[in-house]
Amino acid sequence: MTTPETPAILVRSCIRIKGSLQISKERVLMSTKKDLTRREFVAGAGRATLGAMVAGAPLILPSRVLGRGHRAPSDTVNVAIVGFGGMGAQNALVLAQTDHIGAVCDADLTYSENRVKDRVTDRQGNPRPEGVKLQEQFAKAKRYTDFREMLAKEKGIDGVVIATPDHLHAVIAKAAMDLGKHVYVQKPLVATVHEARVLREQALAKPKLVTQMGNLGHSGEGARLINEWIGAGILGAVHEVHVWTNRPVVYWPQGLPRPTGMTPSDVPGGFGNLWTFRHVQDVLAAAMGSGGAPPPGLDWNMYLGPIAENVPYHPVYHPFNWRGWLDFGCGALGDMGAHLIDHPFWALGLTYPSSIEATSTQWGTTPAASADLSAGSGRAQRIPVSYPVSTSVHYQFAARGSQPPVKLSWYDGGIYPPRPDALPDDVELASEGGVIFIAENGILLHNTYGGNPQLYPQSLAEAAAAVPKSIPRIAWSHELNWIKAIRGEAKASSPIEYAAQLTETMLLGLVALRAGQGKKILYDGERGQITNMPDANQYLTREYRAGWAI
Repeated sequence: MTTPETPAILVRSCIRIKGSLQISKERVLMSTKKDLTRREFVAGAGRATLGAMVAGAPLILPSRVLGRGHRAPSDTVNVAIVGFGGMGAQNALVLAQTDHIGAVCDADLTYSENRVKDRVTDRQGNPRPEGVKLQEQFAKAKRYTDFREMLAKEKGIDGVVIATPDHLHAVIAKAAMDLGKHVYVQKPLVATVHEARVLREQALAKPKLVTQMGNLGHSGEGARLINEWIGAGILGAVHEVHVWTNRPVVYWPQGLPRPTGMTPSDVPGGFGNLWTFRHVQDVLAAAMGSGGAPPPGLDWNMYLGPIAENVPYHPVYHPFNWRGWLDFGCGALGDMGAHLIDHPFWALGLTYPSSIEATSTQWGTTPAASADLSAGSGRAQRIPVSYPVSTSVHYQFAARGSQPPVKLSWYDGGIYPPRPDALPDDVELASEGGVIFIAENGILLHNTYGGNPQLYPQSLAEAAAAVPKSIPRIAWSHELNWIKAIRGEAKASSPIEYAAQLTETMLLGLVALRAGQGKKILYDGERGQITNMPDANQYLTREYRAGWAI
């Protein structure tokens, strides 16, 4: 039962985006819990609307005014997703539950649509409510194949998620940041050392922008325990770290030649056998075929983006396998280094390595375009196009204050590190990957993403139980940490200021590998230059297609 005296105020919650007023939702706030009749509601609404018109200004309410369980439109972040077919779809699945996906951009929107459909049901065919919500947002979002067009037209976008192949990360992130957009960039942050420095400078110059790299383990509980244990000194001084991953094995191919579809010439090797490693590569290149035309819905020119070479389309590159190719990805080190090297980099306060050396199995190669002949061999020179199946990189970091120098070793492609003496015989190293800190009092072992950190000997684990939790915990996803930081409710966990230095360190391993096996490069982190092998500085950047350089 209501009375005529029951006051009601209709509030139009609004959000102003760069001067344009968008009416987004109506809510009724009541001074009592009594119900209104429909007539009283309409009358009150008319008076409130007239009052708002007279005042000539919208009222923007935060969610706390609307009450528990409600969010004002002014608290909803309007997001664009660039690169929807891989991790972008997973990031979007999370963000679609709480915020608004206003635009999607992908060079292959057909594939993106299929990826959304994959998330609507589980493996048994049962509906997934979160997948349905993603599909609803995807269906309503504006669609683009060119991120430049999207950024020019979608003025109301607050933040951009960038989940394209690695070679596009930097150019898209910089374009978005130039326009004042917050960015969430999948790992690795960029594809070259030069790009890492450009984005870091951009982030430092625009401190109001909220940035995040997609190394989700950085927001996890394990990462905080690792930092707290090491910071408490229970391990003593850490002087060595071993990091390993099984990538690319069972995930994507590496060590492949560029597909050609061309029958190779029969040139016998030095021992009279035709089937040399080079000939096998050429036969494989021929067997893979020329690739043909891109499938409907794929804009191959946009997919190439900043790549200077006009690489012909082939299905071996897209989807997903791009990681193994120099043109598009950064191999296993770029893919998993952000999840693994991240933890010692953070916990030990590392910055730039002073020296790096690398070794590997064979690269995937293709004959050089110039067809110059190698001295004395009568064969065309070859250039690398696909990362080796397995790589090992050794970084040296200088002492930091009272902390001693650290040697960090990386192993990928299924190669394991040596087992430390302090590791019990019955403890297996995870096949997927992990990290071992070796210190004066024992070791710390953890899985990928900082998961399941363990201390040996047992006495260290007992000491760790008494270490206070000094680092704030993040009770939500890595994506929502970014969103909350945009709203001013949290601090970004892995901002570009940090992530760029981590990524630069990772990529220096690939620079050392290209500089040549059996060699060590000396690096001046302050200047961003290799000091002992000037020619190797060319690998700190890449050649860009005209109009795409940053």
